[in-house]
Amino acid sequence: MNITIGKPCAISEKGCRQNNEDSIYPLPEAVSANQKLFLVCDGVGGAEKGEIASALACEYFQTYFSSMLDKDEPTPEFIHKALRYTEANFDNYILQHPEATGMATTLTMLHIGKSGITLAHIGDSRIYQFRNGKIINRTEDHSLVNSLVKLGQISPEEAAHHPQKNVITRAIHGTSQSTSADVMFVDDIRPGDYFFMCTDGVLESFSDEELSSVFREKTASEVIKDTIMESCNSKTRDNFSFYIIPIQNVQETVGVKQNILSFFYSFV
Repeated sequence: MNITIGKPCAISEKGCRQNNEDSIYPLPEAVSANQKLFLVCDGVGGAEKGEIASALACEYFQTYFSSMLDKDEPTPEFIHKALRYTEANFDNYILQHPEATGMATTLTMLHIGKSGITLAHIGDSRIYQFRNGKIINRTEDHSLVNSLVKLGQISPEEAAHHPQKNVITRAIHGTSQSTSADVMFVDDIRPGDYFFMCTDGVLESFSDEELSSVFREKTASEVIKDTIMESCNSKTRDNFSFYIIPIQNVQETVGVKQNILSFFYSFV
């Protein structure tokens, strides 16, 4: 499978906060349609050095991928190793900067391979796949309220206004609090699909239904970006960051044997 993407669009803004604890990879000015790996991280609010945690997660995750990935697709085990490598580097940073003890971050990852797209996430930052405005895939939040909803203890409507809605159950801290990522492999991909990675600041301004409407009504990535940014600027109190990755074309890869047979059959 040969997956071609259009020019990705990204935003990372501080919103109404004093500083921006989100980080994204690659930076918007450096991204191209040849990019394979995307990361969106949200430094955990209230923890020390959240902006350092998210930046380090982007730096070391992408470093591990660029140095160690020797296959078309990252396996769950490979992603697990990238996470351990990142956590070890958190430990090194904290050893040299004790004031950063307690820093943590969420993470979302998207990798475009030869057979499909691999998604991974930790925390309450999300990844969506939209097709004609319909949500085809969406990651599950690692949050306290999401767990309560699953258990039937609160309703989705109550979750939106729950006093502990920002409490997450997974984040990258360091090896002393090692965590795991949920990994999903997607091979149902069509031209015109959009993948959308975002921190929870975006979700202050948009429900799933409202995001679906934006991706259904707006057809250009830049227009979608501007629409989401405009709403977040007026409504969001938190930092907000996102990546929009448009799928331009998907071609099935024809094997060498099939090519040879087709060549000979053309003479029959």
